[in-house]
Amino acid sequence: MKLVTYLREEVDQLAMLVNGQLYNVQELHPDLPTTMHMFLQMWEEVIDLAIQLDAQLKAGKMPRATSWGVPYESAQLLAPVPFPTSCRDGYAFRQHVAAARRNRKVEMIPEFDQYPIFYFTNHNAIQGPGEILCMPDHFRNLDFELEAAIVICKRGRNISAAEADEYIGGYMIMNDMSARLLQMEEMKLNLGPAKGKDFSTVIGPMLVTPDELEPYLVPAKEGHTGNSYNLKMRCWVNGIQVSEGNMGDMDWTFAEIVERCAYGADILPGDIIGSGTVGTGCFLELNGTGKLNDPNYKEQWLQAGDVVEMEIEGLGRLVNTIVAEASDFSILSQKKNV
Repeated sequence: MKLVTYLREEVDQLAMLVNGQLYNVQELHPDLPTTMHMFLQMWEEVIDLAIQLDAQLKAGKMPRATSWGVPYESAQLLAPVPFPTSCRDGYAFRQHVAAARRNRKVEMIPEFDQYPIFYFTNHNAIQGPGEILCMPDHFRNLDFELEAAIVICKRGRNISAAEADEYIGGYMIMNDMSARLLQMEEMKLNLGPAKGKDFSTVIGPMLVTPDELEPYLVPAKEGHTGNSYNLKMRCWVNGIQVSEGNMGDMDWTFAEIVERCAYGADILPGDIIGSGTVGTGCFLELNGTGKLNDPNYKEQWLQAGDVVEMEIEGLGRLVNTIVAEASDFSILSQKKNV
């Protein structure tokens, strides 16, 4: 099942996406909630009914509903989970971590293979397709990060990896936008990332439930636990492909990341958890590799007007345009004692 949040009459509404049409879920059945927030809160009560109705739509067994459909391409899409309860981001792809460290001429950190880590980012800066507003300091090495993400669909605490997939409501594309100069400066103090990340995290364009992805299931890597999916991941900037990877390359599974998140803490319906960057999935890594191989390599960073398109097989295509805010305010210029 593919779930989309769109704007209708200035209100966020939840819809199923079937054959290029959006079907408002409450119009399909009065027992279904109107928003993704409510759907996640009521997940165990409504998911079976929703999957049943989705199957009927796909089979053409709800002819009366065809007149309710809104064309997907013409709808104003929001983030599929527009008001998450929190947002964590993991560090699951060894290829990305190893390449980034190699480019900095430092050894691979052994702790990566010992446990999955994550950081909290600004859940109030979650957005969907469309414009990404950036301040002047963000353009000091502005970067995309190609990732996948999950949303939690039921409350839990101290969950084992073996049972953690039961808490995953669905999967999305994530673009963890990064202002690299701000990020690198603040992380010298061994705290963060904060201002380098908190201006925009993009998810979308849809939430895809696990049943839809069963044909893509593959075994987790040796010694790991949880579902893994053979899903191609790609990114284009201004129509030029810059990144390619696969969700199946995650060394730490989402189940293992959830296990760590839930240790001694409640996870809640609406919590978003990202995978971390896929190998080749950001300019920071690509620039570092390019300069390592060729000292004359010209770095590339995102600029105002750039169009970033991300695609994960089965999860759709997420399109955003970089926009400069009408401001010249700089926090980098506020530094003292320099």
